[in-house]
Amino acid sequence: MSTRMDKMLLKNITIFLTVDEQTIDSYFNVHDPSPIYKRQLSHEFEKYIASSIVAIKRHSVLRYKLVCTKETDRQFVEPLIHSIRRHFSIQKVIKEAEFVKFKKGAYKLLFISMAIVVLGHLFKISLLNDDNRFHSIVGNAMDIFSWVILWTPIDKLVFFWNPFLKEISILDRLTNAEIVVSVKHSANGLVLQERKYA
Repeated sequence: MSTRMDKMLLKNITIFLTVDEQTIDSYFNVHDPSPIYKRQLSHEFEKYIASSIVAIKRHSVLRYKLVCTKETDRQFVEPLIHSIRRHFSIQKVIKEAEFVKFKKGAYKLLFISMAIVVLGHLFKISLLNDDNRFHSIVGNAMDIFSWVILWTPIDKLVFFWNPFLKEISILDRLTNAEIVVSVKHSANGLVLQERKYA
């Protein structure tokens, strides 16, 4: 029963935020003089989001739940949503650019390594004949050299993609997560209204 419950919790992750006059400024960089909808998110807020999704899996669905203590606090919802989505969309673009740069570098390294291996084998063929006693020694050395020089680019291309793809996927979900806004009655804590933002 416990394992089933844990799987359900990991499948749907909710990030809770209180939105009111007292808390709204804490979500933004205090040194940013921009209008509220253009402000940078604070480092503490980013850390809170990161800690909220620490158990995220490939198919986890993210959503933000914004809780307003009174109806007038709704004025802060749109700017906060805009800032969150803007922040993570920029982070996603940066990570995608890093991924493209990584792929170009890895393919370039692979082609250079293959060229060196081919040149080495051509050198072996042109300078050493089959009767030469060093032929087998040089042949074995070239085989080992080929494996060593090709190992790093092949290792990168096979195993190093996943962290990039995982981070891009998380940033995409943080950008496009569903947002639920609730207005609570301050006296009894009951939800008066609830609205979803696409």
